[in-house]
Amino acid sequence: MDFLFPVAYAQEPGQPSLTFNLILFGGMFLLFWLLILRPQSKRAKEHRDLVASIGKGDEVLTSGGLLGKVVRVSEDYLAVDVGTGLEVKIQKAAIAAVLPKGTLAKI
Repeated sequence: MDFLFPVAYAQEPGQPSLTFNLILFGGMFLLFWLLILRPQSKRAKEHRDLVASIGKGDEVLTSGGLLGKVVRVSEDYLAVDVGTGLEVKIQKAAIAAVLPKGTLAKI
């Protein structure tokens, strides 16, 4: 029966090399950085720039879905007019997008 199924003889176990392990872990870290860390930091930088550029009179959309016009800007908060005379204070971090001028008039 040996001619159909070759006999596998036991061999000495080999030690994986240190170089192979370093290359493997380095490749995994590089993949992690390219797929997760780099795009996330890029998005965070774009959001910081967006929040820093908000000024009085800009029309904004919050992450909660509120649309409004910025009335006052402080260091951490915005006062947003969401209706006729109704102002809401929100954190700058809650801004999802700055809308083009005239968007609120069309809605």
